[in-house]
Amino acid sequence: MKVKIALAGNPNSGKTTLFNALTGLKQKVGNYPGITVEKKVGKAKFPKEIDAEIIDLPGTYSLFPKSMDEKVAQQILCNDEDVDYPDVTVVIADATNLRRSIFLLTQVIDLKMNVVLALNMVDIATKKGVIVNVDLLSKELGIQVVAINARKRKGIEILREAIINAVYKKPIKPFLSVRKLFKTVIERVNEIRGKENDYASFLALCKQEISGESLNRCAINQLCKANDLIPERVQAKETVKRYKEIDEIMHLCVKKGRPTGKYQLTKSIDDILIHPIFGYVVFLSILFAIFQAVFAWSEYPMDLIDGLFVQLQTFTSNSLPEGLLNDLVVNGILAGLGGIVIFVPQIAFLFAFIAFLEDTGYMARVSFITDKLLRGVGLNGRSIIPLLSGAGCAIPAIMSARTISSWKERLITIMVTPLMSCSARLPVYTLIIGLIIPAEEFMGFNLQGLVLMAFYLIGFVAAISIAFLMKFIIISSERSYYIMEMPSYKIPDWKTVMYTIVEKVKVFLFDAGKIIIAISIVLWVLSSFAPGNKFEKIEEKWAGKVDAEMHIAAEKLEASYAGMIGKTIEPAIKPLGFDWKIGISLITSFAAREVFVGTMSTIYSVGDENIQSIQERMKSVKNQETGEAFFTPAVGISLMLFYAFAMQCMGTVAIVYRETGHWKWPAIQFLYMGALAYFSSFIAYQLLS
Repeated sequence: MKVKIALAGNPNSGKTTLFNALTGLKQKVGNYPGITVEKKVGKAKFPKEIDAEIIDLPGTYSLFPKSMDEKVAQQILCNDEDVDYPDVTVVIADATNLRRSIFLLTQVIDLKMNVVLALNMVDIATKKGVIVNVDLLSKELGIQVVAINARKRKGIEILREAIINAVYKKPIKPFLSVRKLFKTVIERVNEIRGKENDYASFLALCKQEISGESLNRCAINQLCKANDLIPERVQAKETVKRYKEIDEIMHLCVKKGRPTGKYQLTKSIDDILIHPIFGYVVFLSILFAIFQAVFAWSEYPMDLIDGLFVQLQTFTSNSLPEGLLNDLVVNGILAGLGGIVIFVPQIAFLFAFIAFLEDTGYMARVSFITDKLLRGVGLNGRSIIPLLSGAGCAIPAIMSARTISSWKERLITIMVTPLMSCSARLPVYTLIIGLIIPAEEFMGFNLQGLVLMAFYLIGFVAAISIAFLMKFIIISSERSYYIMEMPSYKIPDWKTVMYTIVEKVKVFLFDAGKIIIAISIVLWVLSSFAPGNKFEKIEEKWAGKVDAEMHIAAEKLEASYAGMIGKTIEPAIKPLGFDWKIGISLITSFAAREVFVGTMSTIYSVGDENIQSIQERMKSVKNQETGEAFFTPAVGISLMLFYAFAMQCMGTVAIVYRETGHWKWPAIQFLYMGALAYFSSFIAYQLLS
């Protein structure tokens, strides 16, 4: 038997942790059809030979959505014709903050859905002095209530049994009878919709999108007008009445006592972490420690991977017969592949730290302390989550801006988030920093780590500055609000952290990797062939001369199709300190920024019989005019600034279009980021050279 189970709940209620506990690694992550909202689906085996498909719905506070994420959850729960409509809905509630979670639960009960309440962290609530009578709560609500601790995997088997029982059992009675509140109106809406579900009809009355509502909108509007009903007031009346009923149950089932031990420290910790001065000091110190660790801890595994690929290229070169196939595999495929895999340790460490901070509850504190700062530039505290998520990838970060209710603040957040240095920029920074910054200590700190952190801060400062300008350019009369519910401090769930690392590394290796390998092969072709007999003439020119092979390889690359493309754009980028080889990398990087490393690896491998790492090849490159090293600090800083600001990600352009619904915004974003990249690189190179 197959059963579809939806996990619903407030943000930070432990929903995703429960999802991981139920499904393990049997998960798929994608988007809902036609919507760029993340969809997590997992498989699990339940008792009685039940095959469960579990859907982790976006977090929501109620069935009256205020953001796009909440709207997705609402439409699935309220539409029995939706492909993801569940057989059983498990509402996860944080026992330490039960009142708000119960609101969503009672709405689901009133929809006549098969439902189970998973009361998470009851043991922690008890230590905080919040005593929940689980059995009495179950009796009052008329549904099964199971106490669990998703992080410690406690109560999971009992929850599985409760879910199976709920397949065959709907709530006996509604929590709140909207029919009594609005008398004959609900009956009439049922008739209009052709479905007997009082609460679904009430939601339709309040202009919510549910099954059968869209075709009958005009009739429902006329009913409201005839009965002098204003949907907003109807909703407010019902909400007040629902909370009154909830408070009565809370009074019966929840008792307050004295917190014990470590939970008395929570306020003292928050006094520091959300302090208007010390809060920022702690936050910047944490960022500083992260970037120090990313460089220091990843050095050994990166050197190991680099050495393995050099050996693999040498072995392959010696094993295959000389010719085009040998050159393609060694200098095209393996060189490009090595440029990807070498940065996996840094990507893994970066996402490990981000997942760790999110899981402890600290990110909510960061959102709170930055609200005042961000409001001054046209954003609010919720914007910090997309901005910090942009350190991983701009695409899901932009999608996460849907939790921002204000259109103006959401749009500004979308427009500036790509300025945050994402993981795709990390390989570029690492490669260039390794070339121009010595691996030394400065005041006891890793100098390369300091430079890396500086570039991440440059991205944040640029984002804040552009947001401030857009605050005056984008006009809106809409007023925004900011509500942040502080989650409890938690010891991170290490399995959840590991799932995050594995998922993000997979995306980097396989999604970006496919593009990089494809471009590496195309570049190898463009770099290995030339129009007419140009290559033959070069070989004749240098035949029998000293260092002939080195000169032949260099001139062949310049005469190739790739060289011709690079030479075409070289005049435009020469004031930035770039040559035609970097020009090729800039073009290919518009598919994805991290392609830069694979491109440079391929470009500097073509025609070179010596198997070296990419950094060794680039260090040996000479400036044709001066005869000195080409990659000077001036060139390196200029190049990193270009990559820090330029919109070199077609995926991000597509997502911005999807989120804004107009090509105007991604076009503006592409142009302003391109201009910022060009002029900042120009100024840096001219000042430093």
